[in-house]
Amino acid sequence: MSLKEQITEDMKAAMRARDSERLGTIRLLQAAMKQREVDERITLDDAAVIAIVDKLIKQRRDSITAFSQAGRQDLVDQESAELKVLEAYLPARLSAEEIAAEVKRIVSELGAGGPGDMGKVMGVVKQRLAGKADMGVVSAAVKAALTG
Repeated sequence: MSLKEQITEDMKAAMRARDSERLGTIRLLQAAMKQREVDERITLDDAAVIAIVDKLIKQRRDSITAFSQAGRQDLVDQESAELKVLEAYLPARLSAEEIAAEVKRIVSELGAGGPGDMGKVMGVVKQRLAGKADMGVVSAAVKAALTG
């Protein structure tokens, strides 16, 4: 079963269980997926769905930070609940050590030598680690590998 089909099944289950919070988050995810399919005239594969989930998770984390600073605990709780639902659709994440090892391998494959090669390395790293790692951690690992 594809990730897209799994999300649809989870939506049906949330409807049956009358779980309005989960249902709302899944509908939000489905709307983002449908928007991308319509805009780009494509059918999403699992990698594309994971990219959308990643984007929505990043938005939730940014919102949680902003709401925390503003003292809006009610909105922090809502965003945290949505974040928990969305994280269930991501594959297992790599540890910082695994990310660093993969980045070093890619840097040596490309023969990258310094900070000027950051873009070239990030392009390859994004392809290989998409959905498997937090890109903020990946970016820091690439900088460390190229400067160290």
